[in-house]
Amino acid sequence: MGLERIFHAQSVAIVGASQDERKRGYQAILALRRCGFEGQVYPVHPKEESILGLPCYRSVLAIPGPVDLALITTPATTVPGLLEQCGQKGIGGAVVIAGGFGELGEKGRALQERLVQSARRHGVRVVGPNTSGIISVRRGLNLAGIADVPRGDIALLSQSGNMALHLITEAALKTQKGFSYYIGVGNEADIKFHEYLEFLAADPGTRAIVIYVEGLSDGRRFLQQAYLASRDKPIVLLKSGRSSKGRRSAGSHTGALAGISEVARTAFGRAGILTIENSDELFPATEALASLPPMRDKRVAILADGGGHATIAADVLTDHGIEIPELSKATRDRLRAVLPANAALRNPIDVAGGTDSDPGVFAACARILLEDPHIDGLLLVGLFGGYGIRFAERLKFIEEDAAHQMGKLVTETKKPLVVHSLYRFAKPHSLELLRYYGIPVYDSLDIACKCVSVLATYGHYLATHHQRTNFVLDWGAGAKKRGRALIDGALAEGRHVLLESEARELLRLHGAPVPPDALARTAEEAVRAAKRLRGPVALKVVSPQILHKSEAGGVRLGLETPAQVRSAFREIVRSAGRYDARAEIRGCLVAPMAPRGVETIIGTKLDAQFGPVILFGLGGILVEVLKDVSTRVLPISRNAARRMLGELKGADILGGYRGKPPVDKDALAGLLLAISELVQAYPEIQELDLNPVVAHARGATVVDARILLRRNGSNHVAR
Repeated sequence: MGLERIFHAQSVAIVGASQDERKRGYQAILALRRCGFEGQVYPVHPKEESILGLPCYRSVLAIPGPVDLALITTPATTVPGLLEQCGQKGIGGAVVIAGGFGELGEKGRALQERLVQSARRHGVRVVGPNTSGIISVRRGLNLAGIADVPRGDIALLSQSGNMALHLITEAALKTQKGFSYYIGVGNEADIKFHEYLEFLAADPGTRAIVIYVEGLSDGRRFLQQAYLASRDKPIVLLKSGRSSKGRRSAGSHTGALAGISEVARTAFGRAGILTIENSDELFPATEALASLPPMRDKRVAILADGGGHATIAADVLTDHGIEIPELSKATRDRLRAVLPANAALRNPIDVAGGTDSDPGVFAACARILLEDPHIDGLLLVGLFGGYGIRFAERLKFIEEDAAHQMGKLVTETKKPLVVHSLYRFAKPHSLELLRYYGIPVYDSLDIACKCVSVLATYGHYLATHHQRTNFVLDWGAGAKKRGRALIDGALAEGRHVLLESEARELLRLHGAPVPPDALARTAEEAVRAAKRLRGPVALKVVSPQILHKSEAGGVRLGLETPAQVRSAFREIVRSAGRYDARAEIRGCLVAPMAPRGVETIIGTKLDAQFGPVILFGLGGILVEVLKDVSTRVLPISRNAARRMLGELKGADILGGYRGKPPVDKDALAGLLLAISELVQAYPEIQELDLNPVVAHARGATVVDARILLRRNGSNHVAR
């Protein structure tokens, strides 16, 4: 990747070095000196003789020794030429601070392209541009100018310098955790998020990764790398822009329904990324994951010295999907031996004053609870740490001994303990001891509960990782010769939509449950086709120009007699002509009426960040009103397909309601899997829309199919 030379740099050129204390070119040299960087620092300035006691050089080409890394602080227009010089000098990487590139429209994008071309010509890897800088904390390589960054084992990737400063300040003031690296990602012109992730995954000094992201230039590669990295290191992410409305596609329901926020959320979870929606929870969640063992399951005990906090904690944890099981008789008997008779022992456990004179009882109860094989983690809430302040000073020593015992207990049982304390603000030594053992302490009960939740979520992910697909698409695999001819033929005609007759044939080729049909070019052909199909039929207009057939009056249903079929054909042709006089009417599709059942929708679209995405929901005329859908980034497994069925708010409808039989979920899951394979087989598919798919007790039936194409089948985000 070439990133080692950047983050392990032994020599740095500061291009745009300055005597002005307000300028980045001065602050960078000062930060390197204050952080103890032991490598060579070469200020570059065309006129100055020295800066901060270091000799200046007219250009990087004038530097006598080898240079690993350049920090470029000059205006945007100078950067492509400076990168040429860096390449000629053999510099491995450059951190480009200036904005004014791709984020500023067409002119900026052109300048950014020149930057990339200059860098790639000479093999120079570029951080940014429009970056706040980087810090390799252990090496004192501080090119971000952020002072007093605590050293530790959390790596921070951020597209916001202010967000990075917030997290670093929070760590310094409230915890004993620190950072291995800070990387201001910037525009991703050269080095992408997934490359940084790969570097950090291999770094032995990094235990967890926290990310703030506004947008991904190669979302699929990011998911692929996160899938690999998250098995060994937890990844916590806050993504901004959740409220932005996705673009509506005029071509299909799927384009309107598969919003980016939902797509990203499910994709991140499948890759093992813990997604946070509240910025105040971002660092605490990362701290907990970096410090504690993940939970084996989601069964938690709550130990409290007050009923109010216990009840609130139980409510919040339940909202997070955490189980608070009733304790076994054996565990309750052990607790009863150390707690007063009026203590509540069912879970949550309220010590009922049993710790007022001896807070060491907390440690005894914690041991009993964490040794219970049916408990996976413990949340301690209330006053611990404050007994020596509130009641008697001598209790401080008992609290400190209890903290030692609980710290060792986490190591012994390999189960997490999270602590909420009203006295965190006072920083008593007992709470500092807990942090020494890696037990996080929070003054917010909501945040403490969130940390318990992410420990459970991460533990579940590790236990089920083997069941998940790795986001790698095998483009072209499984394509059929006839299917290839259908798509190539449409594109050769200049069409970007398959006729419904073509779409149905393509679906049948790949095993989708599409009933037989016929394309009738005349009313009499329609009558003959209806006789062959036997039973009531539907007629639908076939035209490259008419996507929404119902709006054009191009659909007639439940036709039983030849006269009805003949009349419907003529009415459809007339209505379609009135709807669009320029439309080419190729006839009508004659298809059997679908059996009764539950109407669902299956669709795919190409997401700008993640590539092909599949959607499943309740279909019919209310689909865009209800928006009850589940999404996945393709490809999917059969297990994922089954989970999608159960994620709908109206999932009970599929299980049978008001005496109706349950639908064939195996058939629906099989269809989802077939569509996943179909989209991989033909990269030209832009969108696919099956609405409705009627699910019934013995199978499923595709009633209406629409497939939109793109001429260029390559997709840079969908490798």
